[in-house]
Amino acid sequence: MRVVVLGSAGQLGSEVAARCASRGYELQTFDRELDVADGRAVRETLLSLRPDLVFNCAAFTDVDEAERNPLESARVNFLGAQNVALACREADCPLVFISTDYVFDGRAGRPYNEFDEPRPVNFYGRSKLAAERCIASLLHRHYLVRTQWLFGKGGRGNFVRTIVRKAWRGEELRVVADEYGSPTYASDLAEALCLLAETGQFGTYHLTNQGECSRLELAREILEMMGMDGEMAQPILYEELGLPCERPPYAPLDNFCLRLLGLPLLRHYREPLEEYVSWLLEDPRRLG
Repeated sequence: MRVVVLGSAGQLGSEVAARCASRGYELQTFDRELDVADGRAVRETLLSLRPDLVFNCAAFTDVDEAERNPLESARVNFLGAQNVALACREADCPLVFISTDYVFDGRAGRPYNEFDEPRPVNFYGRSKLAAERCIASLLHRHYLVRTQWLFGKGGRGNFVRTIVRKAWRGEELRVVADEYGSPTYASDLAEALCLLAETGQFGTYHLTNQGECSRLELAREILEMMGMDGEMAQPILYEELGLPCERPPYAPLDNFCLRLLGLPLLRHYREPLEEYVSWLLEDPRRLG
């Protein structure tokens, strides 16, 4: 099977590429050398390769910068997604698109499943929801996959790595206590994406590691895994940070449709979290 991975140098894209390679797929990867917002380049690339499947992991993920610079965010998250979907339609191949819990407002008081109505509260969420709807209107064979709180070995950084780095350096830790979600390990998610794409059951899915916690609870778990006192992480309310982007306060994702298909759920987040923290501490240069 010929597979293309876009955004292949990122935290998730690098893991998806590794999973595809381990399956023996004929793999082509692209990162910044292929600007997904350049419709002509995307079309020419995909039509020349004629892939059997495309993973679009390219995204503008700085949610605060997206609020300050919505045009650049939409250029990647909406226009880029539209370009890839149009090219996939012409190349007659299915698409896996990565979306986010930020399409929800976080006020339901329970985990969100795939049948809940999206209500984004920030520009990042609105741009990803617009991309979801655009893809669904253009391309019948698609997987729209929402995930959240990614951490992994690739990419430029993540919340878990930041906490480990600050703790290692003895820096002050003030962590949001009123934002809840499900930490998700990029390697586990990549495996689940490949399994899902092999089913041919197109649609919208939530894929996260099991379990939920607040940012503060997660930080304290990380500290304890490092052999430190969890109480070193002190609570702060989100509004005290004065950030430009509103976050959904409680938005764990219920993997309802994964259970519906009978596919295996991802592990509880604590297991890969411990593995990841140990991996970071093996070589402090990994802390960045």
